[in-house]
Amino acid sequence: MRRREFFVGLTVALGASTPAYPQKRDLRRVGILMGGPSPPLQTLREALQGLGYREGENISFEERFAQSSEERYPALAADLVEGRADVIVTWGTPATLAAKRATSRIPIVMAAIGDPVAIGLVETLSRPGGNVTGLSTLNAELESKRLEILKELVPGLARVGVLTNATSAYAIDAVQRLRRDAKKMGFSVEEVAVSDRTDLGTKLGVLTQRRPDGIVVVGDSFLSAHHHPIAQAMADNRLPAIYAYREAAVGGGLIAYGTDYHELFRRAAGYIDRIFEGAKPGDLPIEQPTRFQLVINLKSAKALGLPVSPTLLARADEVIE
Repeated sequence: MRRREFFVGLTVALGASTPAYPQKRDLRRVGILMGGPSPPLQTLREALQGLGYREGENISFEERFAQSSEERYPALAADLVEGRADVIVTWGTPATLAAKRATSRIPIVMAAIGDPVAIGLVETLSRPGGNVTGLSTLNAELESKRLEILKELVPGLARVGVLTNATSAYAIDAVQRLRRDAKKMGFSVEEVAVSDRTDLGTKLGVLTQRRPDGIVVVGDSFLSAHHHPIAQAMADNRLPAIYAYREAAVGGGLIAYGTDYHELFRRAAGYIDRIFEGAKPGDLPIEQPTRFQLVINLKSAKALGLPVSPTLLARADEVIE
């Protein structure tokens, strides 16, 4: 019998009034490496609490946020390693690569990453090997799905603008897929790549001057952190754009389709627990999302003069009016 099952059974047998959480005695240090504070991070904390972890008692969190400056990731990852984190949780390709380069010993749980195999981070999804495991967002595959939705929403779509991150290994792979699939669908692609946050305004100006029929904003963590200025630029220039993150549509963007990140962070807590129970990260298969969100901002659609079909509305998980 596993230790957690024994204590749960003992609690029930004694008729205890406290919840039947598994006994977690040792203090564990969880390092967080991501772009900035985000609601899914609270979901991770709550999921770990449900598994019997109490902050300040048997678990602590050390958060390191790059704050949209990807060049900070290596130093932040090194700081977590020096602080002797027991596990490092990452969000996004740059954060995960930085953590992997900083340590081959400390387990790394990817709460969300595009395609870890394509960028050479792990060997296979079924058996990642090394010290990395976690969850893939399927974002690379979803880029083409976003292109299909944009086609459905924008009449006469022919020229597609792609806003991407020049420094992201994931984004480079995603754009290659988009170009291939756009060609099959008969679209031309005009790529505009942002290098850093100081470059964003200039590149948004370039993109809007080109006036494509519609824009795909690649599902990159850096671009996600700047969804407000991106969505504002699209609205000011009356350009329809589709995003990978719900927050972009909630913040004024036209439409978003992508993974439910709360689900991924909730499942990441299970990986952390299994590792703390003795599992080796390289033996834990990398899982993929099971829930996706389609969010439509009708107010933004009306401002652009775009009628949203009843079929598309019926498929939406959330409609903002």
